[in-house]
Amino acid sequence: MDNFTFYFGIGWEHIISLDALDHLLFILVLSAIYLVENWKKVLILVTAFTIGHSVTLVLSTLDIIRFNSAWVEFLIPLTIVITALTNLLKPGFSPARLRVNYFLALVFGLIHGMGFANTIRFMLSKSQDLLVPLLGFNLGLEAGQIVVVTLILLLAWAVVTRLGLPRKYWVWGLSAGTLLVSAWICVQRLPI
Repeated sequence: MDNFTFYFGIGWEHIISLDALDHLLFILVLSAIYLVENWKKVLILVTAFTIGHSVTLVLSTLDIIRFNSAWVEFLIPLTIVITALTNLLKPGFSPARLRVNYFLALVFGLIHGMGFANTIRFMLSKSQDLLVPLLGFNLGLEAGQIVVVTLILLLAWAVVTRLGLPRKYWVWGLSAGTLLVSAWICVQRLPI
């Protein structure tokens, strides 16, 4: 249980910490198009991200795949830029539009998982059972994402539902702000 708790804490900090700005920005822009009444869809969304993240972690931890960390660190904010652009250029809240987010969450989760893969590989010994640490980490990550998404949905409820800001302006504001910050991070991490 101590091992599970340790890795749960690492997963939690991986999303909640200010050092996790890129993950927080991704969850923010991914969740921007949803309102409180869409909470089930958002849970599926963050779970899709965690699944993608988990696949990469498992493959990397088993040393099946390796990544150039400089490119991964560039690709992570690029996924945020793409998601923000999707929100800005493909307006609307139709079921088909919302399904695009599930795909983005899963695929971009694979890329985000690459960012932590090298770190967790070094933390685990060769003889250590991978199930408990990876389960703990991923459940900690999922719990942190649920907290972040809950805060975003509550803020959306306050701003859109209670204050009456049109939903499209809420989405555009969050997406544009996230786009600018993420584009700046891309420029800083450009692997040249």
